[in-house]
Amino acid sequence: MSYSVGQVSGFAGITVRTLHHYDKAGLLSPSDRSPAGYRLYSDADLARLQQILFYRELGFPLDEIATILEDPQANALDHLRARHRSLNDQIAKLQRLLEVAEHAMKVQETGVQLTPEERFEVFGELTFDLTYATEARLKWQHLEGHQRSMARAAAHSKEDWATLMAEHADWRRRLTAAFDAREPADGERAMDLAEEQRRHITRWFTPCPTDMHGRIADDFAADPRAFALVVPPGEQRPGLAAYVRTAVHANAVRQSPAP
Repeated sequence: MSYSVGQVSGFAGITVRTLHHYDKAGLLSPSDRSPAGYRLYSDADLARLQQILFYRELGFPLDEIATILEDPQANALDHLRARHRSLNDQIAKLQRLLEVAEHAMKVQETGVQLTPEERFEVFGELTFDLTYATEARLKWQHLEGHQRSMARAAAHSKEDWATLMAEHADWRRRLTAAFDAREPADGERAMDLAEEQRRHITRWFTPCPTDMHGRIADDFAADPRAFALVVPPGEQRPGLAAYVRTAVHANAVRQSPAP
């Protein structure tokens, strides 16, 4: 049975121009012609086209496809193995680019005006979940403190971020040390760490009264995405977010004026 160029184009989901190109390149020439001189493809031609399209889908160039199809000595498996390695390399590269893009988008949500390289250099393993950042913006955007915090974050230089993140990293080390040493969450050491964090927020972002600090700590305990902004997952321990919450609220009581 014979098929016209238009019919084959419809069967294969490719353009007539592509079929003409394959013919001109000597990759797929129709086996017959109609009395009027039109190209006609046989079942064997369609089988060859199916092979061509298979290899094209895998990204093989036309000259390599021609070698595979025309050379009886060509080992198609060797070609496929080589292409498999190449595709895996491309996938790994694209995955790295995807991770860079996702991290850049997440950090961008914080309003930090740094280049992507500077952001990675400054923030390291701290993660910024885009969904949480969006929800937090919607939740707190009406509050003056949130607006001021975002404005100050956007205004910080790379040096500012490096300084405040170094302070924060030191605070994290002492926090986890207190937790690992089983210091009580409502004890002096834990409350001092809570107060230090509250003052850190005030110094670098926005005035943070104890009630506001309490709401922030509640988020830490309720949402792992929020706590990941403070302690990277690799440094977290089970119960650490709740520990911080208790310390923050205990410190709020301690800071309250005596009746």
